Amino acid sequence: MVTNSSSFQANNRTLLVLKYAIASRLLLISLILLWRWILSPYDTSATINPSCLPSEWNSHTSPVLLPRVAAAIEDSIVWDSVYFVRIAQCGYEYEQSYAFFPLLPISISLLSQTVFSPLIPLVGHRAVLGLSGYVLNNIAFVLAALYLYRLSAVVVKDSELALRASILFCFNPASIFYSSIYTESLYALLSIGGLYYFTSGARNIATICFALSGFSRSNGILNAGYICFQTMHSAYSAVFIKKSAFFAFRVLLAGAIRCLCIIFPFVAFQAFGYYNMCLGHSPGEARPWCKAKLPLLYDYIQSHYWGVGFLRYFQIKQIPNFLLASPILSLALCSIIHYVKLQPKVFLSVGFQASSMIKGQTVSPFSKGTNAGPKSADFAVKDTSSKLQGNHVLKHRKQAAGSKDSGAIPSETGKSDNPDLSTILVPFIFHLGFMVATAFLVMHVQVATRFLSASPPLYWFGSYIMASPNIGKRWGYCIWAYCSAYIFLGSLLFSNFYPFT
Repeated sequence: MVTNSSSFQANNRTLLVLKYAIASRLLLISLILLWRWILSPYDTSATINPSCLPSEWNSHTSPVLLPRVAAAIEDSIVWDSVYFVRIAQCGYEYEQSYAFFPLLPISISLLSQTVFSPLIPLVGHRAVLGLSGYVLNNIAFVLAALYLYRLSAVVVKDSELALRASILFCFNPASIFYSSIYTESLYALLSIGGLYYFTSGARNIATICFALSGFSRSNGILNAGYICFQTMHSAYSAVFIKKSAFFAFRVLLAGAIRCLCIIFPFVAFQAFGYYNMCLGHSPGEARPWCKAKLPLLYDYIQSHYWGVGFLRYFQIKQIPNFLLASPILSLALCSIIHYVKLQPKVFLSVGFQASSMIKGQTVSPFSKGTNAGPKSADFAVKDTSSKLQGNHVLKHRKQAAGSKDSGAIPSETGKSDNPDLSTILVPFIFHLGFMVATAFLVMHVQVATRFLSASPPLYWFGSYIMASPNIGKRWGYCIWAYCSAYIFLGSLLFSNFYPFT
């Protein structure tokens, strides 16, 4: 009876997340349409679409039956959306277009040639490509929200917090990009989905998701860090607990193969760019990056065309952009500091130092103390209160004997006997910390709002402080005001081709 009740509540929460995710997308689309109807775009160049350079890519341009609908869709393709649609239509024509990874353009092209191909005579090829991008990204966002709820329920073991975190994600400050032709939705789906399978022990599925996330955005290769974390702990367990060199070798080999699979899309895309832009050209015609010892096209494009580089954005005139990014950076830093203050030994030891938990406690540092989360088969454990006294590393490892992993992340077998939820969060916190440092020191800092928007700890910490006594209500208002303001401004400015993050 209890199991049926828990399952019923979980289904209700999942359905609630689905409703919020769909409602948030409908709200964004309605705001976009409203602002496009009321205001005139700042830049009208979005509709300029010259013929593709390779003649074989050019399709016939017969008159469309619904020209006004076609014009409305094409006018909404602004900012980076222009690149993604252009690549889907014409392939990689120019050097700077290689800054945009191919998974989204490929998906848009496939969708336009299959599901939406009957619409081409009505609105034209480019409009159908744009429509395919909008549909694809909004569906991907809804699925990403569902995966975030499932991941949160497993990691923080608090269904109420998981629900709040998922709803907060549905109205996150970068929402406009999740309903536009950008990579945010697809990347969030693949990275968050991969994290869910990773924490559930489905290593191969997680690897595929992480690899595809790297085929969507360059920072997808950072997801290999989660595999490295699990491999490192499993190898430690094999060497110092099981005393099995063979098993340690097998774990390291499997981890290395998975990491290579995740990194491969990025390397393959760079090789593709080198083949197209460098090979077959005389030394005098070759681009400067072609002559480098390690010819990385992506780094050259970011530096040469967009001025991305270490501390290059630290200029007085960029202070407004730093202010624009300050809310998301502050929230991210607070979430990291909160975890480190609660679990300094776990953090500094990269999860090898056990948490000083009390009697088998299974409460996450982002939980308010309830333990109502669904018990995943990979994290469900017996009460080990008598085994968790003290912090000595070797003693802690021996208490976990029988598991093939020393941390709370499931091992190669997908099972873990360690309920230390603070250890589960270690790779999440390190990943977020690296992203924050990169956004603040290297990138155009205003992009941090969407760059960090797929990081689950942001929503766990935001939900945590909302439920905190005394200050929770006040900070809750601040967080929701921040999200609402950015949704309002984003839909107003971005959709009309005005600068926004």
